[in-house]
Amino acid sequence: MEKLEIQRIEKEKWQQLEAKDLERRNEELEELYLLEGCFPEAEKRKQHIRLLSQWKHYIECDGSPDPSASQEINTFISLWKEETNETFEEVIAKSKLVLHLIEKLKLILLEMPSYDLQDKNIIQYHGSILELQELLHFKFNMATEILLREASTIADLDSGNMERVIQDENVTLYVWANLKKNPRYRSVRFSETQIGFEIPRILATSDIALRVLHTHYDHVTPLLTVPTLLQKHSSAVTHTVKDEVKSIEAALSKEFQEEYKHRKSDSHSIHEEEIKDEEQVDTEVPTSFVQEESEATKYELEMKLLSENVSAAQLLLIENAPEKPRLLEDNEVDMCQFTALGGVYHLDILELPPQCKSVKGWMIMEILKEGLQKYIYPPVTTEDFETESAFPPIGVMLEIHENVIFFEDPMVARWDAEGKHWKTDGISNVVYESEERLISFSLESLGPVTLIQDTHIHMPYQSWELRPLNVDKVLLTVTTVFTEIQIQIKEDLCLLASVKLNNKKHSSILEGKWMTPISFIIALKETGLNIFPTEHSHFYVAVNYKIPLVEMKAYRQMALLCSAFAFGWSKWNIKCDSKKVIFKVREHLTKEEEPIQNPNWALLMFSGDRAQRLKIDEYSEAFSEALKEETEFHSTLYHMVKDFASEEAMEKIRSSSCQLVDSVCRMLLSIRLLSYS
Repeated sequence: MEKLEIQRIEKEKWQQLEAKDLERRNEELEELYLLEGCFPEAEKRKQHIRLLSQWKHYIECDGSPDPSASQEINTFISLWKEETNETFEEVIAKSKLVLHLIEKLKLILLEMPSYDLQDKNIIQYHGSILELQELLHFKFNMATEILLREASTIADLDSGNMERVIQDENVTLYVWANLKKNPRYRSVRFSETQIGFEIPRILATSDIALRVLHTHYDHVTPLLTVPTLLQKHSSAVTHTVKDEVKSIEAALSKEFQEEYKHRKSDSHSIHEEEIKDEEQVDTEVPTSFVQEESEATKYELEMKLLSENVSAAQLLLIENAPEKPRLLEDNEVDMCQFTALGGVYHLDILELPPQCKSVKGWMIMEILKEGLQKYIYPPVTTEDFETESAFPPIGVMLEIHENVIFFEDPMVARWDAEGKHWKTDGISNVVYESEERLISFSLESLGPVTLIQDTHIHMPYQSWELRPLNVDKVLLTVTTVFTEIQIQIKEDLCLLASVKLNNKKHSSILEGKWMTPISFIIALKETGLNIFPTEHSHFYVAVNYKIPLVEMKAYRQMALLCSAFAFGWSKWNIKCDSKKVIFKVREHLTKEEEPIQNPNWALLMFSGDRAQRLKIDEYSEAFSEALKEETEFHSTLYHMVKDFASEEAMEKIRSSSCQLVDSVCRMLLSIRLLSYS
């Protein structure tokens, strides 16, 4: 009986708490809506910054084209195509601008909200990127041909062959011309490097040149497409809100017309002169008042539209694809599962062009109409040879780019030009020397190759923490199997604070560089520190699945509170169902950069519509959703922490920068701590 009585009392308490929560739900949601006004406000600021950037480019008049203007970019491409006889150094100098234009176009596609991007713009930008990439590679080929024509004039005195290495921050050229055709000279090593080839006898006796064009960027892997789902959603929202604006304008106009008629009938007994004066005043006041009210209502609805669009864009970031993009061919690399790192090594056997000759003080040069030609190895027809012995694989040794971290032995992939994808066949004898940062392998035929790593090597995460540092700056720490990554966020910028490998600090080229969130995410991915799941990642990682809407609401509200509260990983998050998330939270107002020893965490459970403080803690033996004594339900995280927060903390939250909140939310949505840890 006592047990039944206890259960009855508990049930009554629960019902009372639910009734109380329901009673104040609308009030709490309205307050949350006002706080979340920082998201559309931040988006308006970003729109303003984009407009300022366009204006700045216009007034600078530095001769560089606006990549978003098709006429300007087409003119730039046409003019550069007409330029001939450029040296490799001249092409490298021009490539800096070209790479900058490509980078700007990619950032436009990634940073511009989908609801502001039209299909024709996406097609235009993609087309411009591809044209610039193709033209840049064409120019490198032309410059290589010019260099090889003069090979005999810059040949090495000892070997009689020509060797040249040209290094730059974005590209490195290694080229060797076989002028002597010595059958015993089969090991090619470029001076002061470990890069080289082991070539068969048939190549050692041929008029060929070997080239390694290492582009530190990847212009080979096909571009990703921009999702169009959001555009359809935004279009629907736009029409809905526009209709709402029209109906409210009509209602306001009708309301004030009726009010005016009512006033006119009440004043009918007044003298005619006074009636005329009053009619004039009454006519002017309601008209101006209607206009002011209409403008204010329009602004509110515009912000509502923007808020709807921002929410839809955020939700799209964490929605999982229902299926993989397509079926793969045999030996094809799944680029949803793997990532190319360290750029692309364009390995080529080239036909040596006719050499320039000095005749009576004149340099005579034969220029072939077809330009630089590739030497086909092995040849298409091999009937007269024993293929395996006459055309053995070519040995290749490459140095790994210093800015890239491989956490496992990298895989080598070759580009299949016909299928337009990376493949792993035709590659053998792969040896990776991690200390020397060298990789060697054998290729049946040369072409573009790259090194690939598992995209999800850092997932799932082992733990994470988000805590404030000082005014408008927070620190996000993500711990994985291999590394601990610390990211600082302030206003609309992110910075890689530190990277630890095996509990030892690792220096990175990114440290100390403040970047916008999108640029920061791209840079981190390119160095091998990929902690950013994609829409297909759930096919390759054991995911702690959470309903996207619940996850999005949690990240938005965590970002709202991040200036005064710290959040952390909880082992219980995996125990609750997909409709709820669990994490640790505590007030954090200290300015010290070092974490607090033995902090007093509260454990919160959030379902998107209800927040509650749990009775258990991280050290409890079993999971329970029981409510902590003397606590209540709330509809938002903001009102939940308000129950135990100081006034200073709440004031700090209310005065937070909208840019900081937006940037933190963007990083949380991109890393997806609640689903991938």
